[in-house]
Order: sequence, then C-alpha cells, then structure tokens
Amino acid sequence: MKTLIATTLAATFAAAMAMAASPEDNIKVVQDFFAAYGANDLDGIAAVMDEDVQWHIPGRHPLSGTKTGRDEVLAFFGQLGVAGFKAEPIYFGADDTHVIDIHRGWSNADGKPNVDTIWALVYRIEDGKIVEATNLSADQDAANTFFWSQYDLAPVPDRLAK
Repeated sequence: MKTLIATTLAATFAAAMAMAASPEDNIKVVQDFFAAYGANDLDGIAAVMDEDVQWHIPGRHPLSGTKTGRDEVLAFFGQLGVAGFKAEPIYFGADDTHVIDIHRGWSNADGKPNVDTIWALVYRIEDGKIVEATNLSADQDAANTFFWSQYDLAPVPDRLAK
C-alpha cells in the first residue's frame, strides 16, 4: 500500500512540475502582453489572456474595479488607448506561477491633464496565459485625477444601471 501511495504521489508531483512553466516562460507571456499593448494590438493582448481573466484596477475613477473575462479586459485596454496612456517596462521578476512587473505609466494627451507615475503589477500565469492581474499605483491620487479628466459621464438618467 505504501508503494502505491508513494508511486501515486510521485506521479502527481511529476505531472504538476511538467505543467508548471519556468519563470522565464512566464516573463515571456508578460513581455508579449507589453509588446501587444505598445502596438495597440487588442488581438495580441487577447492571445496572452485566459478567457476568464480577472484584472484588478485600483482607485476611484471610471475605469477602476475588477474586470472579469477577456472582453471586459480588452474594453479596458481599448479605453486606455483612447486616453493616450502608455507603459514602459522597467523590471520583471517571476517564479513558476507569478510575474511582477514595474513600469512607468504615462500619458501625453493634448489639452487634458496627463499622468506620469510608476506602477507595479502582479500577474498569475497558468498554462501560458494571464489568469489574473492586480495593478498597484505609486500615486493613486494622480491616476484618479487623470482618468476622471479623460472621460465624460452620461447624464444621470443614462448613467445609472437599469
């Protein structure tokens, strides 16, 4: 019986290790995301995301909150493009399931307030896809001010959910 249990545990561990990606593989997923984002390539962004991805956006502004599913996350990134928001990676760190990136996030929209701050993101990667990302801002007040300045709200009757 002990041999059967040991064999089963060893096989389970080996299968789990075979499925785990290397830190380098996980960093490549996030680097591919940044390349697609920089090119405003929503299909490229979609290619590195799990269908049920969750993307957590901090703050109190029109784009904040958790985006659930690839369509909501892609709509969020479409809006970042409208706002002229850019991102430049500074650092990547990873293990078998997570990637941390630190990047400069800024805008250069004409005639509207801009933002230029440091962001850190924590990504959870499974099977070569981003399944969850959590954003952390070095200056959330500046981010809130920027995003509020970029989007006009509909009048109250149209703004409220039905």
